Amino acid sequence: MILDEIVTHKRNELKDKKIRRPFSELKRRVINLEGTRDLSGAISRGKDEPLKLIAEIKKASPSKGVIRERFEPSEIALTYEDSGASAISVLTEKKFFMGDIEHLSVVRRMVKLPLLRKDFIFDTYQIYESRLYGADAVLLIAEILTRQMIEDLIGISKELDMDCLVETHHWKEMDKALLAGAEIIGINNRNLDTLSVDINTTFNLIKDIPDDRVVVSESGIKTKEDIKRLRDSRIDAVLIGTVFMEADDIGKKVEELMGVKP
Repeated sequence: MILDEIVTHKRNELKDKKIRRPFSELKRRVINLEGTRDLSGAISRGKDEPLKLIAEIKKASPSKGVIRERFEPSEIALTYEDSGASAISVLTEKKFFMGDIEHLSVVRRMVKLPLLRKDFIFDTYQIYESRLYGADAVLLIAEILTRQMIEDLIGISKELDMDCLVETHHWKEMDKALLAGAEIIGINNRNLDTLSVDINTTFNLIKDIPDDRVVVSESGIKTKEDIKRLRDSRIDAVLIGTVFMEADDIGKKVEELMGVKP
């Protein structure tokens, strides 16, 4: 399965990183960094407010290959900010998504929006690394983590003043996330084992989430009808990447899909 392949690769990659830059160095370098930006506050939706948008920067994916040939993270980030996005997701995984953690630093210098690092995170080292490169929040994928690991990584992130978006796809993963104290819950409409997508996953799982959590619907959101259905539910925000990365005019596509500036 592709998810197992990715995680195995990430574990090997992390071993090399820890040799090249010891954890003690990371801890020392994050001490005097500027404060983080509040992802949770930025994407929480009031009763009569439109859906908030986490707009994603990614060059490629395992399911589609290269999505955007002309790929300039700083330019894309500015377009997202100008188009009314509430936050930006930066995909940093190299081998399978052609991302780079350096993109976080580049984007942070260009915009004032909160930045989510989207990668396959399972180790304390990666949390500190994310903070060093400019992330305000990290994605935690419940499928590859135990409840205790989620709880521990959330705790470490809070110590660094970072948020965690805990991604789920199944009710068992939802239970793990909630029991671990996740405050921002992502519902991934994509099955990470088969890569199939069904937006109804969001509507099937949302009923199990307490009202005090921030909820994000992810993957497979492509049409105005999708946005309308999600807007009429208690979803706070949508995380969208591919449909924007495929567009010739990203700003126009954001406006077209979201209807009004989010």
